This record gives sequence, structure tokens and C-alpha cells, in this order.
Amino acid sequence: MARLVKHTAHGPQQVGDKWVCMCGLSKSKPFCDGSHKRTKDEDESKTYVYDEEKRVEVK
Repeated sequence: MARLVKHTAHGPQQVGDKWVCMCGLSKSKPFCDGSHKRTKDEDESKTYVYDEEKRVEVK
């Protein structure tokens, strides 16, 4: 069964000398790969689904 998981952080969290993904978009989870940069201009009152090329607002 598919689930929609809502991530609200827009950047990574430093743990020791590593950076851990908090946005949910990293391809190298649990570590940050910079994918959070795609979320910088999100409207905080909306929910989005991301794929490889774009994001789509969930209505």
C-alpha cells in the first residue's frame, strides 16, 4: 500500500560530521545530497509531490 509522507523540513540536520536528509528527497538517504534546494520556494500552506523533474501540488 502506498503512503504519502509529509516532510516539513527544508534542509539537512547535522549529526556529528554527517548531514542527514530531513526533506525526504535525497537519493542517498539517510544522508543529504542537496535535494532540499528544490523546496526553497514552496508555499508553506500547500502540500507537494515530487518526481525526478517537477513537483505537483496536492489539492
